[in-house]
Amino acid sequence: MLELLQAQFVSLIAGIGSSEGLTDLFLMLFPFFLLAELPLNLFILTGVIRWYLRQLSATPVSATYRPRVSCIITCYNEGRDVEKTLRTLCEQLYPGEIELIPVVDGASINQDTMQVVRDFQVDPRIHSRRFLRPIAKWQRGGRVSSLNAGLQAATGEIVFALDGDTSFDNNVVSAMVRHFEDPNVPAVSGCLRVRNTWTSFTTAMQALEYFLSIHVSKVGLSEWNTVNNVSGAFGAFRRSFLVHIGGWDTHTAEDLDTTLRIKSYFGRRPLRIPFEPRAVAHTDVPTTLKSFFMQRLRWDGDLFFLYIRKHAHSMNPRMMGFPNFLMILAGGLFFQLVLPFLIVGYTVAGLILLSTEAIFFLFTLIYIVYLLVTVIFYVAGLLMVSDRPKEDLKFALLLPVFPLFMFLLRCWSVVCTLNEILRRGHEETAMAPWWVLKRGKKF
Repeated sequence: MLELLQAQFVSLIAGIGSSEGLTDLFLMLFPFFLLAELPLNLFILTGVIRWYLRQLSATPVSATYRPRVSCIITCYNEGRDVEKTLRTLCEQLYPGEIELIPVVDGASINQDTMQVVRDFQVDPRIHSRRFLRPIAKWQRGGRVSSLNAGLQAATGEIVFALDGDTSFDNNVVSAMVRHFEDPNVPAVSGCLRVRNTWTSFTTAMQALEYFLSIHVSKVGLSEWNTVNNVSGAFGAFRRSFLVHIGGWDTHTAEDLDTTLRIKSYFGRRPLRIPFEPRAVAHTDVPTTLKSFFMQRLRWDGDLFFLYIRKHAHSMNPRMMGFPNFLMILAGGLFFQLVLPFLIVGYTVAGLILLSTEAIFFLFTLIYIVYLLVTVIFYVAGLLMVSDRPKEDLKFALLLPVFPLFMFLLRCWSVVCTLNEILRRGHEETAMAPWWVLKRGKKF
């Protein structure tokens, strides 16, 4: 059988010089499962165009909806970075009241961060309607424990869940809160940018990834009410709805978990989760390839735990509504869990079975396809979405390398998923102590 395949490949390669040989090689060997990404890409791109056309004809409206806002800032070992977070929240242009609730986890051993919070003062003469309500959790309980402690103390109608090492543009609260004037909005997703973009090659590639997957893609998804996740580093929620669903849950990846639990109500009520590209937060990302892979080991492994083990029962159109059900199947299950295995399997099979000429031809073709898609999304984002086009223009230098970076990331996703399947990797996260995760409900 192997000899027959090799003979077929030899004859195909021999005919590469003719159009028939190229066509036969393409039809026989091209990984057509990759073309399944085309409908999703078109779906997102049409959403971006639709959003842009709406903005051209939109009339500015003076907001009169000014509810009290509570900002829960989870702090563990951020040190001086917490000061920047608190200061940028005090400097918000939002005319309503903002309650700052920094929750210091493990304060007994986290003295540096605790001292920064203690030393921070809100000057009412400069920052009126800003109130500091710090919470010291002396025993470490993890991020979810901190969020729920902050939720219990919060008095605002709108609750922001924020990381202690994230800083914010001064319009984020105003831009996010206006969406909650619609009673059918339980949550709003904010836009994350990389703060240490040019520290290393690894941070630069992540910055481009954030721009394409968050800043651009979520605009398109939001237009069709299919936002895939409200970021844990920067998201806003209606407090009454959060209380209704029981706050944040014990396990890791609490942001996607909370988003999926909110979406389980979409089939019962006309709810929507908007994405606000004008509300921009800035965060630092891992600077080395090793630390980046370790971060994604947790992130990508959590996807299998949440989609397959914890939320499989709620993934039906009756609970989520048909559009979000299809998006979970495509964007969640297929593209994030199945497709990486197909890519790795195809690559390994190609390296074993194909000749050098065939490998070069096919992999060059696949690279060109992915590069073309990347360029289209980048140009669309730069012209229609970007709030910092001069800064984002520099990403053009990274475009030729980005498909290779994403291929490497897809291969690593296989390792992450297997780590969760075989070792329950979500229980090894540093986001919470082992005993907290162990006491959580098993799935």
